[in-house]
Amino acid sequence: MIRWTTSGESHGRALTAIIEGLPSNLPVDTEEIDRYLALRQGGYGRGARQKIETDRVQILSGVRNKLTLGSPVCLMVENKDYANWEAYMSPYGADVSARRLTRVRPGHADLSGVLKYDQTDARNILERASARETAVRVAAGTVARMFLRELGIEVGGYVRSVAGIADDKEYTFEQLANVKESELFMPDAALCERAKAEIDAIKEDKDTAGGIVEIRVRGLKSGFGSCMSYGEKLDGHLAGAVMGIQAIKGVEIGLGFEAARRRGSAVHDEIFNENGKFVRKTNNAGGIEGGMSNGEEIVLRAAMKPIPTLMRGLNTVNFDTGEACRAATERSDVCAVCACEIIVESTVCFALAQKVQERLGGDNMAEIKARYALLP
Repeated sequence: MIRWTTSGESHGRALTAIIEGLPSNLPVDTEEIDRYLALRQGGYGRGARQKIETDRVQILSGVRNKLTLGSPVCLMVENKDYANWEAYMSPYGADVSARRLTRVRPGHADLSGVLKYDQTDARNILERASARETAVRVAAGTVARMFLRELGIEVGGYVRSVAGIADDKEYTFEQLANVKESELFMPDAALCERAKAEIDAIKEDKDTAGGIVEIRVRGLKSGFGSCMSYGEKLDGHLAGAVMGIQAIKGVEIGLGFEAARRRGSAVHDEIFNENGKFVRKTNNAGGIEGGMSNGEEIVLRAAMKPIPTLMRGLNTVNFDTGEACRAATERSDVCAVCACEIIVESTVCFALAQKVQERLGGDNMAEIKARYALLP
């Protein structure tokens, strides 16, 4: 199965990802990776760091002449801000007394990480726990997106809610084609303006905002995942991958929690036979039944909590002295829901690629495409 791991700290030299198990002869377009990296850095409500970093991917191994070799692929995204932090972050010797953080921030990994890893400086925790790590996750997820596209599987999404300003309309996959041109990835221009005004008000209060993103997948055939081994359920795999993203506090598929409020007759997708083909006229299940894809569009939503670094700080404790204080502040965004959407999309791409390759096997793209074509 395709596997990945990332490394790197927020203010370290670089972020890296190693992808194992990719088939050979998969076309890799670094320009497309860079486009998704740029989308991750955009969106209304972002902070000052996005003006420092202009993320670009570098391929260190596993690709020759824009095609994968079948060997591990190593991707790197350089941290431009490292030049300002080298004295404090260098692995070869650093001034660890400077930039030390003891006023731990609520909602972050700071305090739990300090206790777990026996540290005296929360910077040793926050540097890795930071959402900056997701830059290289987007890079790896875009490679997975290319793998899926070769099979005719497309992944997209949009922002459904920001700071309580919600868009409850339903959109077709085609209607979302240009949604990334919106400042908040919202299809409804009027709702986007309302959300921007709310973000401005939140910024004025030195507060932060979260939101809900919706991811859509079309072109995935039925039968991916399993009802026989519950650790292999497709919905469990996707939800677990998305919950692994910083700031995500909830995932739902299809109707999700709304299904609990309806009667069964208004939840389950009835099946019809039209000209010898099984069809469903609704998709309340979100494309997954019994832990397996059913051939309909996959619909997944993720809830992002407000960013826990507030410029006004929150009540906390200095773990050095035990005294009450205000939490430390780091340079932060007011709202990063557009970044969240790109990150969730990329994570779903990778999780799906794992399930597809797990079922189909194959060492090269020709084998995999031929096997996928044989599926009903």
